[in-house]
Amino acid sequence: MKQYLTVKELPDSEKPYEKFQKSGARSLSDAELLAVIIRSGTCGRKSIEVAQEFLSKGSRNLLNLYETSCEDMRKIPGIGEVKAIQLKCIAELSTRIAQTRYESGICMTNPASIADYYMERMRHEPQEQLLVCMFDSKCQWMGDAVMTVGSATSTFVSPREIFLMALRMKAIQIIMLHNHPSGSPKPSGEDDAVTSRVAECGRILGIPLTDHIIIGDNSYYSYREHRKIS
Repeated sequence: MKQYLTVKELPDSEKPYEKFQKSGARSLSDAELLAVIIRSGTCGRKSIEVAQEFLSKGSRNLLNLYETSCEDMRKIPGIGEVKAIQLKCIAELSTRIAQTRYESGICMTNPASIADYYMERMRHEPQEQLLVCMFDSKCQWMGDAVMTVGSATSTFVSPREIFLMALRMKAIQIIMLHNHPSGSPKPSGEDDAVTSRVAECGRILGIPLTDHIIIGDNSYYSYREHRKIS
């Protein structure tokens, strides 16, 4: 006996494919967009019902694509290992699309351009991550490196490792970034201390720290903009 309903077996009024062809992707609800990916339900449940259950968990919206692990996705009837992997890949694609849009606009002296580039990559992380961005003598972005991954409340920073990486990349200037899983980019006393320590090491080595940007939830804090770093 058949145990699932495919998208094609839905009534015409509920078929995301037909709706897309008639009115475009923007006409689809979040659940309908996910149903296109999920494609089939299970145990008599339509794919749209599987999508709706997925969206009812956690943040109760599409942020679940970032925040839900493959293991937890597989707990939802109708989402197996392959579908869970597909959904996580969609989340990664959306992050990379956002980064690609802002990459050409990265400017070392414009903190907003750097925050825009890293926002989608970092704001969903459940743990603090510290990245170092490297720049050449013409202030051109050379790339980045993840230096530490900490707990949900703190990151352990080694100035030695930061500047070994900068020297390896032949960087002339660097910018630090890290995220606050709480969503608030307001710096802590520890953030201030780390910034001061790394900036002092940079002055000694001749590789200045030109900014430290904290990524929150669609918000950021720049030490440069607040004139707390020169």
